[in-house]
Amino acid sequence: MLLMLLKVGQKSIPFAIMGMASTIFSDCSSSTTARLLPFNKIRSSVLQFRRSVPPHSRAANPSSIRTSIRSRCSFSTLSVAMSTETSAKVIDGKSVAKQIRDEITGEISRMKDAIGIIPGLAVILIGDRKDSATYVRNKKKACEAVGITSYEACLPEDSTEQEVLKFISGFNDDPSVHGILVQLPLPCHMNEENILNAVSIEKDVDGFHPLNIGRLAMRGKRAVVIGRSNIVGMPAALLLQREDATITIVHSRTKNPEEITRQADIIISAAGQPNMVRSSWIKPGAVIIDVGINPVEDAKKPRGYRLVGDVCHEEACKIASAITPVPGGVGPMTIAMLLSNTLISAKRAHNFE
Repeated sequence: MLLMLLKVGQKSIPFAIMGMASTIFSDCSSSTTARLLPFNKIRSSVLQFRRSVPPHSRAANPSSIRTSIRSRCSFSTLSVAMSTETSAKVIDGKSVAKQIRDEITGEISRMKDAIGIIPGLAVILIGDRKDSATYVRNKKKACEAVGITSYEACLPEDSTEQEVLKFISGFNDDPSVHGILVQLPLPCHMNEENILNAVSIEKDVDGFHPLNIGRLAMRGKRAVVIGRSNIVGMPAALLLQREDATITIVHSRTKNPEEITRQADIIISAAGQPNMVRSSWIKPGAVIIDVGINPVEDAKKPRGYRLVGDVCHEEACKIASAITPVPGGVGPMTIAMLLSNTLISAKRAHNFE
């Protein structure tokens, strides 16, 4: 997840995008697994964020974060590392993610010493997609690094929906599990909505439960969201709308996307088209969040390809005021915030301050 500041009207709005992005993004595909989350506190040039999960019975409020989590724990203030090699400020997701992980490690140690509780994160993986398997493996390593206990349920591609629901029910009832993540995309024969809805809202650290999605509401400038998936495009638009931004969603059927995007003060792109957004699409001074992760052939690279975003970074850096790089922007923050949500869920479950 990437943490950054956006100027919306008279307010500075920090954002974070959460989740591991799939290799190819589509404006209408559920394979996109990035999530957009707002945070609350800002102190001049540094960011302070809070994360927590509310009990199911608590009503949503306008300032609730993407996963409907009410803060019970305040992490220390973080400075966003910037690169000044170009005119645009490049936000270093790796640096911010490291600071977050360090804070999580300390909090988990304190919780273990005080009440003997170790947060637990369960991941359910169905099928043998290489990208999904890689994401799950990375999440497991990240859990181990900060002291979170990880649980896995790896099911074959032809598993029934009922079998998956059985594992979810088991994790819902297990007090040692404080967060549950169902790795997307699911096999085509499964009903994604049924499966995601089965996850207990208290343990929905990924923010996919319908009550969590519905608790998005946001004031400010003109924004364009490229891509209309219900995992990136839709929540991004809702979050911006909550702050009175004027929102336009650009998708594969939109006419004159270049002209529309050029009017935006804020651009969030998750379309899955490498280098689609060129300099002619960008208003001078715009802020760009590039969620796309796209492989392009590159014989010089060991794997024969390199990753690029939806935005032509070299061109955008000369025009935008701030931009997220690919890789190194959104990606490093995704697992860090998943770990953070799991920690806060565990604190909430055990009333640990």
